[in-house]
Amino acid sequence: MTQNPGRRGFLLGGAVLGAGALVAACTSNEPAAQASAPAAAPADAAAGANDAPGEKVVIGFSAPAADHGWIAAIAKNAADAAAQFSDVEFKAVEPTNDINQQISAVESLIQAKVNALVILPNDGEQLNQVARQAMDAGIPVINLDRVFPDKLSYRTWLGGDNYGMGVAAGHFIGKTLKDKGVSDPVILEIQGIATLPLTQDRSKGFADALKTYGFSVTAQQDAKFTVESGTQVASNLLQAHKKIDAIWNHDDDQGIGVLAAIKEAGRDEFFMVGGAGSANAMRDIQADNGVLKATVTYSPTMAGSAIKLARLVAQGKGMGDLLEQEVPQSITLASATITKENVQKYLPLGFES
Repeated sequence: MTQNPGRRGFLLGGAVLGAGALVAACTSNEPAAQASAPAAAPADAAAGANDAPGEKVVIGFSAPAADHGWIAAIAKNAADAAAQFSDVEFKAVEPTNDINQQISAVESLIQAKVNALVILPNDGEQLNQVARQAMDAGIPVINLDRVFPDKLSYRTWLGGDNYGMGVAAGHFIGKTLKDKGVSDPVILEIQGIATLPLTQDRSKGFADALKTYGFSVTAQQDAKFTVESGTQVASNLLQAHKKIDAIWNHDDDQGIGVLAAIKEAGRDEFFMVGGAGSANAMRDIQADNGVLKATVTYSPTMAGSAIKLARLVAQGKGMGDLLEQEVPQSITLASATITKENVQKYLPLGFES
């Protein structure tokens, strides 16, 4: 398809919203912190007020078909968040992986005159125009994850940090290998779909982080985000490399296949880092009896946060912990590194692959 003190840093309608791109102002000493205290009262009051029932709003929702654990969790998180509010009517259209069908579905929501739209497009560029139609019709669009290229096509973008995922994975692998005294390591990278910008961002972050330790990727291959491809690609890489020190697999869903190939090959001389933060991966990390030692998050809880943002925008409210009266235009969620030391905290946020 999150080291994250930032994930717990912002209240959204009284609920927690991680915002890696939004950083609270820091104070360097106690007097300065005391001086800023009076401003906190209105923010706290706003946070409580945001939870209270307000004007009834209809929020439309469109996303790809749930043929992948992460996407299935996106739909569930959106529906669950909407159900928390008595003033929200959740209007989800049929999920689809067909571009034209998604465009038609979004057009039906525009015609229904919903108060706000949350759209995770199959392809941001191809759905850009229909999102612009919604905005031109006065319907604010919360663009989830895959970004529309035209900023006039969305009111707010909310998504994960693909580059940050790679950085988090690279630092975990780099530091672990350095601490072990490994020189000239064999590091493999199993991507999702190599042609996607999100994959390229993840790979760049990974390479940049490894470079700080003097390391680089030995071999890289994409596995198409599927279990079957994960098995095939991992098998090929294991046969091609008789010695491996570390593997980063971009996606925990395809990681099921990757881990199956590793088990079949009887290899355990290396450690592996996953990606996205599935519950399956977290349980493996918690058990600590295999090669998977960490995963870096790209949490589908962002869909629930997008629904809450849509509600605030439609009701003309801001975010409780911010002094500004408007919801920000862009929110990037941070990527946490989940290990056996902190996995218990993140397990409730995991999705089933």
